[in-house]
Amino acid sequence: MSYKDILVYLDPTPASAARLGVALDIAAFEGARLIGVDACTDDAFLGDWRRAAIEIEPSFKDALRDKGVEGEFHVAGSRGTLVLQDYALPADLIVAPAPSSEARKLIHSALPDDAVIKAGAPVLVIPSDWPAGPLGKNVVIAWNGSREAKRAVREALPLLKRAEKVAVFVFSQSRSTLRESGERLISHLARHGVTAKVSDWTNTGEVSAIEAMFADLDTQDADLVVAGAFGHSRVFESLFGGVSLDLLRQPVLPVLMSH
Repeated sequence: MSYKDILVYLDPTPASAARLGVALDIAAFEGARLIGVDACTDDAFLGDWRRAAIEIEPSFKDALRDKGVEGEFHVAGSRGTLVLQDYALPADLIVAPAPSSEARKLIHSALPDDAVIKAGAPVLVIPSDWPAGPLGKNVVIAWNGSREAKRAVREALPLLKRAEKVAVFVFSQSRSTLRESGERLISHLARHGVTAKVSDWTNTGEVSAIEAMFADLDTQDADLVVAGAFGHSRVFESLFGGVSLDLLRQPVLPVLMSH
């Protein structure tokens, strides 16, 4: 698998520049076309944000030219002909903003949750406070053996093949409940040229899966998490928390999710 069409959602916030940089780097490496989508709300064109909002398209086209990447630009939401929820643009990878931000009212409210559920493509969610830097050198796979997790791994393969370190993190009630499944995943990844190791954490009820993952020695230097999304219904996740939402809300690491 390779990424040949990559879509990135853009807005007037400073975080958008880091998001575009990630998308450009992946597109350049993969020889992919980059599709820029203006995901601004009407509020983005008011007050102090107006200038940055107006410059999204020319800045995107300048960045394409500077990087030597082929691409195109679209406008989503009420101001454009492309309705964001329709996800009319095919893509192998979507790069989207995280759900929490001081400038949340400037970005279409459907992002990133609806993209994860409806787009039919893996979504790379970049936190608004993420300090732009290496992405995908040290990857953690949040593994629970589910269909969603398997799909996320498959769709992350272009990034996993470039990684210097891959840890398969399993979090289970009794030690090594998922370890056998994790070991099979490692064998599968090896056939794709990816070297990985299992990091097994026993769930004692004292910490959450996310807390354990961030505390684990094998994952502390991670710069990307790969995870399945919304294994339960979206309503269940909203009412009871859930690992998917916890991952989306954490402000530290980019997360590649697949549903």
